[in-house]
Formats: sequence, structure tokens, C-alpha cells
Amino acid sequence: MDELISIIVPVYNAEKFIRETMDCVIAQTYPCWELLLVEDGSRDNSVEIIETYIRDSGEERIRLICQPENMGAAKARNRGLQEAKGRYIAYLDADDLWLPEKLEHELAFIREKDAAFVFTGYEFADENGKGTGKIVHAPETLNYRQALSNTTIFTTTVMFDTQKISKELLEMPVIKSEDTALWWKVLRNGYTAFGLDENLVKYRRPGKSLSSNKLEAVRRIWNLYRKAEGMGVLDSAWHFCFWAVRAVSRRL
Repeated sequence: MDELISIIVPVYNAEKFIRETMDCVIAQTYPCWELLLVEDGSRDNSVEIIETYIRDSGEERIRLICQPENMGAAKARNRGLQEAKGRYIAYLDADDLWLPEKLEHELAFIREKDAAFVFTGYEFADENGKGTGKIVHAPETLNYRQALSNTTIFTTTVMFDTQKISKELLEMPVIKSEDTALWWKVLRNGYTAFGLDENLVKYRRPGKSLSSNKLEAVRRIWNLYRKAEGMGVLDSAWHFCFWAVRAVSRRL
């Protein structure tokens, strides 16, 4: 029997990409899913585009959930988690794309490994969603200590099984780089992340995206070590050096 997968997408000023993102979900070869679009106080036409898309497509598997105001990606994803009806949780950012086999292959993988937490490889893409040929491969497994120095896990690639890991534990910390903070929290609680080394995701990187601000990215990761994980300066610096080398090598 097919199990429901709940796909959670935080939406903030995503009018340029959200149609294509919804299209990539509709195109999935695995049919048993719900798409939760958590609108987070956009100032553009994101809401109108989504409402029109749902009406014109007649697609009952897509739900629009509106936050009362802009509250940030962590709270938007947590709202989606609360509303989710599926056993499995998958995250998708509003400007990223999935290949059609993403859900089918990842679900087969999480079942094969009897895992609570899995992720896949991905390819960097330009603003038009065209792959650059730079693919990030997924290691077989990552534990907590390994993940502290390795940011291979990318939000749009993950899937969780809520029969093996509680929704309470899956709530994202309200902190910058909330996704990385969540992976570390889950792994710190004794789980292992299993990697499916298959390129099933296109990570679109618009020029003005948050992750393109390298100095800000450095500050966010450093603060995670010091504040979220409570690590000392020397331990933080040790892990940070390995993180920086891997982060740079993925982009070369």
C-alpha cells in the first residue's frame, strides 16, 4: 500500500519560481503525496499564483497554508509539519526542483535501509533551473560527529519517517541555518542519516540568495557551533576548518 508523503514548502516572495516548483511535484512518478505550501507573508504575487494554479489544475493534493505574518523559514516549515498528514516528511525549497523519480527512489531507499532519516545527492543549477554539471554526492552515512564537519545534507533532498522519529524532534530551531541545526539535533539524538548517492535534485542558486553571501554563511555556521551546539572555541574552529574546505570544494 502506498504511504502518504507530506511535502513542505516555505513560500516567501517566490513568484518567479513557484509555478515550476509545483510542476516538478505534479510530475513525480510516486503519486501518493500532499504538497503543503506555507505562505510566509510574501509581498509579491505568490499567493495569487498558487491559488490560480490550484484552481486551474483542480489538484486536491496541494494545500495553501498562510502564516499571519512573515515569521521565517523555520516557523513556516514547523507549521507545515504540524499540518502534515503523511507518514513521511520531505522538504522542498520554493526555488528548487526535483527530478520526476525523486520521491519514488528516495522512498524505496528509506524502506530498504529501514531508516528514519535519508538524503540524496544534488546538482547545482543556475537561476533558470539549468544544471551546471556540478553534482554533490551523498556519502553512505553521516553520524553527528561527521555531520559537524560536513554540510552535504541539503534541505531539498531530505526525507524523514515519522513512525521512527517524532514530529517534536523534527521541529526546526528558530535560528539562522535552521536546517543544518535540525540535522545536527536529530543526529545528536542518536539517529544516523543514510545517503542515496543519486542526483535527484536541482539546487537553484539565484545571485541574491542568502547562501550566496559567503561571509554571512560563515557567521551562521560559526554561531551554530558556538550557540546551538555549545562548543568551545577550539572545538568549533576544528570542525569549522573541515566544513569550510568541503563547502568550497563542492562549489569548484
